[in-house]
Amino acid sequence: MATAAVVGVPHAIHGEEIVAAIVLNPGSEVTEVTEDELQSYVRERVAAYKYSRIVGITDGLPMGATGKILKREIQIPHA
Repeated sequence: MATAAVVGVPHAIHGEEIVAAIVLNPGSEVTEVTEDELQSYVRERVAAYKYSRIVGITDGLPMGATGKILKREIQIPHA
C-alpha cells in the first residue's frame, strides 16, 4: 500500500502538467520501486491523458490535523 497525491503544475505548452508524489509505506510488499516502473504500471492501466508525466517518490506528504493531504504544501519532485 502507498500514499499518493496528484497535483497540477504550470506547463509552457499544455498549460498544466500532472505530477504525482508517492510515499511507499514501510512494511508493504513493495519496498523499492523506481519512478519509471510506476509510470509504466499506470500507463498500462489508464488513458494517456490521465497518467502523470512526472512522478516522484518521497518520504512523506504534508498532512493536516484531520489527516487530509495538504496539496498546496507538497514539494514537487523534478518540477
